Amino acid sequence: MSPFIKTRLIQIGNSQGIRIPKTILEELKLSQDIELEVRDDHLVIRSGTRPRAGWAEQFQLMAERGDDGLLDPEIMLTEWEKSEWEW
Repeated sequence: MSPFIKTRLIQIGNSQGIRIPKTILEELKLSQDIELEVRDDHLVIRSGTRPRAGWAEQFQLMAERGDDGLLDPEIMLTEWEKSEWEW
């Protein structure tokens, strides 16, 4: 986790902005697209890209096509595993 860093607002045209130090950008893996949110009295900045965006829809399509089965064959348990092993 990065140490506490104090900075100032800077004028950017008719708006204001902040400079985010390189160490924080690298730690959070922020790129050009970000999302801003005001939560209570805090400004939350997070990446605008989601690594797993769209996965739920893709999993749903797989299930609809019947393409969501296990790849490994079912394992036959030995008698010892059936009687002695605690699952």
